[in-house]
Amino acid sequence: MKNRKNILFALLCALMIPSLLFSQTDEEQIRALRTSSNSALKAYDHAKVLSYLTEDALTTTGNGTVLCGKKELEQYILDGGKSDMYWVRNPEEITVNQKRGLAWESGTWNGYDSERGEVSIIKGRYAAMWTKKTGSWKIKSQLFVTIEEN
Repeated sequence: MKNRKNILFALLCALMIPSLLFSQTDEEQIRALRTSSNSALKAYDHAKVLSYLTEDALTTTGNGTVLCGKKELEQYILDGGKSDMYWVRNPEEITVNQKRGLAWESGTWNGYDSERGEVSIIKGRYAAMWTKKTGSWKIKSQLFVTIEEN
């Protein structure tokens, strides 16, 4: 019986240690989602890009176009046709309100034309509001402002 308790205790510890080692803070989760979102943007995987948004997400594009909801953003992307442009967001600040399940992200964004190489041709600043109402972080609203164009 004592041997059984020791084995059970060892098994329980073995199961707990990885979860403690690999658990992420809310900020780390959002940074990981942003990295994944950037990869999806670069791969032109529009379905994956949209998966990071709430259904009612509000987006203001770099030129000031306001899009209400994920479906409207999807249509905007489709209406743009085949494009060689992709964007990378670089978070500088992420602040989390755990009690409300909200987060603020701000940083810079760069737009690249894959045919013109690795130098951005347009850039600006952005802010995003994240929410964790469904148990995972999703973008509720995002604002992009174009600052420079080449």
